[in-house]
Amino acid sequence: MNDILKATRLDLALIKPYMKNICFTVAIPVAFAAINRSLITGVSFAMCFIAMTAGYTFSVSEKSGMDRLYGILPVSKTHLVLGRYLYTCSMGLLAFLFSMIVHPIVLKALGTAVWPADICLAAILGIFMFTLYTVFQLPGYYKFGSINGRIFMYIPIVGFLAILLFVSKLNLTSHPAIAALVGNPITAIIATLLVCMIAYLLSITVSIKIIRSKEV
Repeated sequence: MNDILKATRLDLALIKPYMKNICFTVAIPVAFAAINRSLITGVSFAMCFIAMTAGYTFSVSEKSGMDRLYGILPVSKTHLVLGRYLYTCSMGLLAFLFSMIVHPIVLKALGTAVWPADICLAAILGIFMFTLYTVFQLPGYYKFGSINGRIFMYIPIVGFLAILLFVSKLNLTSHPAIAALVGNPITAIIATLLVCMIAYLLSITVSIKIIRSKEV
């Protein structure tokens, strides 16, 4: 675990010069929430935006020629991969907490009611969107590099737009599925987290196999 944390701290050091850009990326969706008067829209965009910054570490390490450093570090490739996933998920968690706290405050200040259904659905969609983006992106970056791997950043967009369109057509106050969701928010969130954990396990496995195949 110590080696994984060391790898995570290394990634944090790599993106430190870009921290202002990342903070700006997290702040922009507040405007989306205010304009659309929708917590679900704001949180969904926030999680997608922060997921797009996952490529920063790959881009910076390639530009700085970090491959040699990674080769001599007393940390295994597996731990480096796990550290990068931990870094990515940590950034996602911070963005999630910021959005779930700030967006409702902004909406209430604008006179828009934020219902329990909105909070629950925004949390579930936000977590799901972030997972959907990153589980595709990270293996793609490991396989093709920071430039060619960017194509994987756009793959989940179709799913994102489809889900957002579907949600926008739902009547959050009367739809049976949403009513059931609100009635069991803990169960719904736990189920979402379990699905996301399985997705990350598969993604991590693929990324580790890619890294090991490059060593041969």
